[in-house]
Amino acid sequence: MSHVAYLWDPVSLKHFTGPHAEQIARAERLCPDHIDARLIGATFPEIQEHDAVEAILRVHGREYIDWVREVCERGGGLLDEGDTVVSRNSFDAAIAAVNAGLTGVDLVMRGQAARAFCAMRPPGHHALPDRAMGFCIFANISIAARYAKALYGVERIAIVDFDVHHGNGTQDVFYADGNVLFVSMHQHPLWPMTGLAEERGVGAGEGTTLNLPIPPGTSEAVQLRAFVEEVLPAVQSFGPELLLISAGFDAHRDDPLGGLMMTEVGFGEMTRGLVEIARECCEGRVVSLLEGGYDLNALENSVVAHVEALSAS
Repeated sequence: MSHVAYLWDPVSLKHFTGPHAEQIARAERLCPDHIDARLIGATFPEIQEHDAVEAILRVHGREYIDWVREVCERGGGLLDEGDTVVSRNSFDAAIAAVNAGLTGVDLVMRGQAARAFCAMRPPGHHALPDRAMGFCIFANISIAARYAKALYGVERIAIVDFDVHHGNGTQDVFYADGNVLFVSMHQHPLWPMTGLAEERGVGAGEGTTLNLPIPPGTSEAVQLRAFVEEVLPAVQSFGPELLLISAGFDAHRDDPLGGLMMTEVGFGEMTRGLVEIARECCEGRVVSLLEGGYDLNALENSVVAHVEALSAS
């Protein structure tokens, strides 16, 4: 069994969103003090501080970063016209979520961990370069990908997103980038109503975006078959040097925000498939970042299954 770095920090508990789906209780359920006995094969290193703003600037503009900071310093509010709520300490939590992704990349690229899972909030895959969206402040996984390229010279990166919602922010960042494969398996129709199969990239990035819209009510068996027949071959054919996962668990059948029928067992199967491809392509290097998952029991059980699969030898 390979060891997985499980990255969590109590600052996630300070991102107060009130009575909201993306709530503090998500971080409480994933706290190592609560869950560590179930996380076989995991270690719990500290998240290292980086020049997070420099890293964020590879995706977002300084004006946007400063505005988020100012809103939080004023006590918080809404960052968008929808539901991205922040409070006084949310900027610090968002910076820590970015630092977790950067630390995960460091550990895996330096051979200090086989793989890494970042159990942090707020999530990131809906955040656009110039605005917050869908509970997401900074584009955590896109920032981690750009960091891997800048710091470690990683040229080919694959990002696989199995959150129930399309990772529109990640797609936007890499839509014209032929060196980053973005694969999203998500429910459609469902907010944000992007991620159609015909969205395949533009320019140098044409063909390096793969969307697999899944109708609501689709069984786990059918979704897993599509994952095996379409997602895994696409990643294998691309041949990444690093594999990143947007690990959203709101496709679980018990989740209140989705309509798919996945279980923790299915999430484990998808993860094992990705680990096998990573062994073939990139020496097993995988960094996974938490996205959605809003039924607390389903979230905890799915994270345990995901980390167990990441730990597979």
